[in-house]
Amino acid sequence: MNRNLALEFVRVTEMAAIASARLMGRGDEKAADQAAVDAMRAMLDSVECRATVVIGEGERDEAPMLYIGEQVGSGNGPELEIALDPLEGTTICAKGSPNAISVMAIGSKGNLLHAPDTYMNKIAVGPECSGVVDITLPPTENLKRIAEVKKCRVQDLTAIVLDRPRHEELINEIRDAGARIYLIGDGDVSAAISTANPNSGIDVLFGIGGAPEGVIAAAALRCVGGDFQGILQLKKADEIERARNMGISDPNKIYNIEDLAKGNVMFCATGVTDGSFLDGVRFKSWGATTHSIVMRSESGTIRHIRAEHHFDRKPRY
Repeated sequence: MNRNLALEFVRVTEMAAIASARLMGRGDEKAADQAAVDAMRAMLDSVECRATVVIGEGERDEAPMLYIGEQVGSGNGPELEIALDPLEGTTICAKGSPNAISVMAIGSKGNLLHAPDTYMNKIAVGPECSGVVDITLPPTENLKRIAEVKKCRVQDLTAIVLDRPRHEELINEIRDAGARIYLIGDGDVSAAISTANPNSGIDVLFGIGGAPEGVIAAAALRCVGGDFQGILQLKKADEIERARNMGISDPNKIYNIEDLAKGNVMFCATGVTDGSFLDGVRFKSWGATTHSIVMRSESGTIRHIRAEHHFDRKPRY
């Protein structure tokens, strides 16, 4: 993939972030999400590519825009696949809480898993612990392995976990092992990526979240040398059948990071609200400022982009 495309795609997340940030703290999740979708869709058509949305806002009958299978881009240029979440953390944005982002992962055709909109059990770590963890082992054992590699005690580690009733047993085990826990309400893409940031204080992500978000997080961690494993949580017959129709024949398969995002992939995200990962949108009298990150697996390059957007030249936003 042409590296210049990375900067084109970050324009897409910037506009989605600005559009949804206008609704920060307004208490309307659907409106914030729709604003991000509309802005992202409009900007995608300006990118010189022929892209298919493999992870988006749902099936064609469920989402007016950016549905799975939709063709986006100008229609010219390289053939790509896109996994996207115009507003990761709709509840976060609606409440004005930290860590809402607009996010995309981009790969060549066949490089991204076509994950169904279901749950996935996940474990994620940064580069230091790549190849160390095993999702089939108990959290206690994985914490011991991480502590050994990091040359510290389990008590010095911090695990990040979605605060959900389904995680009660997981949370109790982590506590019994002696590790600290950072519970979050939403946003496990940025949570997974935080494991690769030495300044975040997060050592590992555990728990069940959305499978589409798992693919996006895996693409990001591929770019920085981290590790990710996942197992789809397909419990019902219709879920298994739907996954089979998307090319998933083994509902119990353990997906490693290469299964989820292989080959050359790119990742870009823009902060909507302030967070540990990215700063949020700041509105000014003349427009807005944004903070984005762009990463490429081929080169390992990580770019932080701070941009000024003048609304007299971008009247739509």
